[in-house]
Amino acid sequence: MTEYRNRIVDAILHDKLEAKGAVLIEGPKWCGKTTTAAQQARSILHMDNPAEKDQNLSLARLNPQRLLKGETPRLIDEWQIAPALWDTIRYEVDQRSEMGQFILTGSAVPPDTKEITHSGTGRFSWLLMRPMSLFESGDSSGEVSLGELFKGNLDVDGENQNDIEKLAFLICRGGWPGAIDLNEKPALRQAFDYYEGVVRSDINRSDGNAKNEERVRRIMRSFARNQGSQTTATVIAKDILANDASSVNEDTVRTYIEALKKIFVVEDMAAWNPNLRSKSAIRTSDTRYYVDPSVAVASLGVGPEDLLNDLNTCGLFFETLCVRDLRVFAESLDGSVYHYRDNTGLECDAVVHLRNGKYGLIEIKLGGDSLIEEGAENLKRLSSKIDVSKMKSPSFLMVLTGVGHYAYKREDGVLVIPIGCLRN
Repeated sequence: MTEYRNRIVDAILHDKLEAKGAVLIEGPKWCGKTTTAAQQARSILHMDNPAEKDQNLSLARLNPQRLLKGETPRLIDEWQIAPALWDTIRYEVDQRSEMGQFILTGSAVPPDTKEITHSGTGRFSWLLMRPMSLFESGDSSGEVSLGELFKGNLDVDGENQNDIEKLAFLICRGGWPGAIDLNEKPALRQAFDYYEGVVRSDINRSDGNAKNEERVRRIMRSFARNQGSQTTATVIAKDILANDASSVNEDTVRTYIEALKKIFVVEDMAAWNPNLRSKSAIRTSDTRYYVDPSVAVASLGVGPEDLLNDLNTCGLFFETLCVRDLRVFAESLDGSVYHYRDNTGLECDAVVHLRNGKYGLIEIKLGGDSLIEEGAENLKRLSSKIDVSKMKSPSFLMVLTGVGHYAYKREDGVLVIPIGCLRN
C-alpha cells in the first residue's frame, strides 16, 4: 500500500471537527478526499460500494439512523447518492450535542436536493479540497512560507530545483495523488483517463441528465483555450465554431459549464474589489480556470513536449498550476484568491486576501528577466492606486515564477519567488 502523503487540509479538517458536529469535504473526484478523511475517521461507510449500494440506499430511505452507527468521527463516503441522509445527520448532530461526529465526502453536488429541507447551518462545516500543490507532492522545497510573508518576514531565500522540462511535466501530470509516485509515462496517462471519465460519465452525475460526449469535448477544449480570461459563454460558443467546425449555442455552453462546476472540474476566480484612490472602474467578471492544469492539457490532447515547443501556451497552463497551489495555501490561512482588472487595462493575476484584512498582490510569470520586470511594474502600479487610508497596505508584492534558480527580494521590495520554493 502506498504511504499516505500529508495534506495541508489535514490540519484544517482537524480544526473543523473540533468546532462542528459534521464536516462536509467536497472536491473533484480522485483528489484524495476519502483517503484524507479516513486518516481521522474511526469508522467508514462507503455508500457507493457495489456490494452494498442497493442495501445502503434502501436503509437511507427506511432506517437512515442505522447507517450512522459506528465509532466517531464516522466517515460517510459519497453521501450525495442518498441526499436524504443530510437531514438525518443534521438531526443526529443535534441529538448527540457533541463535536466531530461525522465526516461526509462527495465529488458532486447532489443532482436532486428536494429531499434536503435544512441548510445545515450551525451543524455542518464545509471544506473544499483540491488536487495536491507542488509542496504536498514533494516538488517544492517549501523554503518560502506564504504564512510567514503575511507576518512580515520578507527576507526570503530558497533554491528552485524545477527547470522548464520538469515544470512542463508537472503541469501535465497534475496534482492527482494517484499519479505522484508513478513513472513518467503512466503518471501522464492519469490526467487523460480522468478527462475521459469526466466526458463519458462523471459530468452526467451533476444533474442526472445524459450529455452529448462530443459536445462536452468541444466545450472543455474551448474552456482550456480560454482559461485565465474572463471569457463569456457567448465567446466560447464562437470559439467552438471557429476551431471545431461545429457549433453549440451559449445556453448549452452555460449548462455544461455549470455541470463541470458541480463536479468540481472547473473553479472560476472572483474579482477583487479594493478601495482605490482613482476612479478606475473595476471589472467584476470571474476568471475561468480548471481545478488542475492537467485537465486543460488533457482536453487539448497535448503533453510536455508540446508545451516546450509553445512557451506562450505553457505560460497559460503554468498560471493555472500556480492558482491551484495558491488556493490550497490560502485555504489554510483563512484566505481566498481573487484576480484584479480595471478599465485602464491594469491587471493582477492573483490577490491572496485573508479574513483579517491582510492581502498580497501576485503576478504569475513563467520566467525571464523582462517578464519579471513587467510583473513587478504592474504590481507597483496597482499598489500605488490603493487607498491605504481605507484599507491596509499590501503585505507583499510577489512575482511568482516557474523557472529561475532562487527566491529573492529585489531592491524595490518586490519578491521574486519560484513556485518550486513556495508553501503555505
